[in-house]
Order: sequence, then structure tokens, then C-alpha cells
Amino acid sequence: MSSSVLLMSMSLDGYIAGPNDVPGNPGGDGFMRLHKWYERPDGEFGRPEGPAGDIWDELNATGAVLVGRRTAEQVDYYGGDHHGVPLFVFSHDPAPAAAAKYPSVTFVTDIGSAMAQAKAAAGDRDVLVHGAYTAQRALEAGVLDELQIDQVPVLFGRGRQLFDVLPAQIELDIVRVIDTPLATHLRYRVRR
Repeated sequence: MSSSVLLMSMSLDGYIAGPNDVPGNPGGDGFMRLHKWYERPDGEFGRPEGPAGDIWDELNATGAVLVGRRTAEQVDYYGGDHHGVPLFVFSHDPAPAAAAKYPSVTFVTDIGSAMAQAKAAAGDRDVLVHGAYTAQRALEAGVLDELQIDQVPVLFGRGRQLFDVLPAQIELDIVRVIDTPLATHLRYRVRR
């Protein structure tokens, strides 16, 4: 059965984006520091060596992506191709004209419906979830199953936090911990 999995790199103090996270500077100042664990030995962005490579493989084995509109727009809808799977954008507003050039992108206004559509499209594969607001709403609606948090040993001090607004305390079970020199990769299951 398919699971919905939030994948997010985060500073030790809970930030997923640095200060000055605005259009033209997606992720804010210092953002790439959170993703340094994705670097290959040649310094290029891609599948890392060692145990972190398994997480990269999991990300690329998902069958659909559910992402918030803000995140989707900052990355130009991943060019319409996030590892060749359907992309569902959670947004309270209709799709802008810019999204029309990407046939694999579907806008959905209800988080429950968005997750149901993404899971149907994913089949027996997992749904990759991106975006802080989307993650918060999915947790609130009870449709987010797991969290893959890649905890990076850096303190941002300010920026965009992943869980700054939640409706209530949410209990998690630890599924896996992979410790590498560049990040500690923590996998949690949402307790129901």
C-alpha cells in the first residue's frame, strides 16, 4: 500500500529555508547548505554515495509528488518533470497560466482530495510530499503518513520553519535513523 512521505532537509533549529526566501532567491540565503548531502563526489548535485544514496533512491522511486503552490512556483513546477511522475499542486487558488505548459501538473484545492489523487496516481508506490504549508495541512487532515527529515548540522537562526503552526501535538514513531557526516536522516511514521 502507498504511503505519503514528506521529504525535507532541515537545519538543527528547524529551518527549511534561510532568511530572504523570496521569488528570485528560492530557499533564501544559505539554502544550498541544507542540500549539501545531495552532492556526489564530483561536487555535482545528484545521488550521493553511501547510505544517503538510499534516501535518494527512495525519493526517485515514488509514484507521484504532492507539493504546495509556493514551492512549485519557486522551482517552476520542476520543469513539469519531477522524476517522470504526476505532480499534484495543493493550492486554494486556480492554476496560473504558467502551469498550463506542464501537462503532468494538476492543481487541487482540498488537501484530502489532493492526497487521494496523488495516491491513486502512485499506485503501489509512495507519494513524495514537499512544502511546509502542505505538510502542515496534510498532518492536520490526517493524510500524511511518514516524515523523512534530513537533519543538517547547521543553525540558521532565522528563515522558514517546517512546523511553525500545527493544530495539536502529533506523536511520531521512529522508523529509521541513518547517520552520515553531512546529515542525520530520520524517518518517522505518524502515529494514528
